[in-house]
Amino acid sequence: MADMGKLVLILGGARSGKSAFAQRLAASQAGRVAFIATAQAGDPEMVARIAAHQNKRPSTWITLEIPTGIASHWREQHPEVDLAILDCLTLLVSNLILQAAPDVDHPDEGKAVALVADEIDTLVGLIKESRCNWIVVTNEVGLGLVPPYPLGRIYRDSLGWANQRLAAIAKQVYLLVAGIPVPIQAIK
Repeated sequence: MADMGKLVLILGGARSGKSAFAQRLAASQAGRVAFIATAQAGDPEMVARIAAHQNKRPSTWITLEIPTGIASHWREQHPEVDLAILDCLTLLVSNLILQAAPDVDHPDEGKAVALVADEIDTLVGLIKESRCNWIVVTNEVGLGLVPPYPLGRIYRDSLGWANQRLAAIAKQVYLLVAGIPVPIQAIK
């Protein structure tokens, strides 16, 4: 497998082409691929979206459905792969925050921030210790308006922090704009 540099982080807005780019990048590499899906089928629309994403992936890829606890599940299942795609960090952070907000009108910000920090810290550790390369897909949600409600602000801030944390260890970072991958040169 060509050296991708351990971690490639792919950022962008909704429907910017992030997942398609990640899959093209992975398909261009030789070796075994594991696809880590964080989406949960909570309604019929999400069921359809998940099915559409599944149909676009090669049948030879291993699919692991892991909504939270990526590192612990990965270590338990220990797939022998050359490349792991995590799609997507956006839903992973959402899943964690919703665990801390059974009452969405009164979220526990401290608990939410702690859950996200623990997950991202263990994910960073897993990526660093892993023998395979990684592609992580995530949304850039900090370019718009400030959310008018506490849960939205907690989410935006937590995802922004998580994106920064992964970008700091990434070898390559791309911002997808209208389906066009724009490489971002990191200063390290």
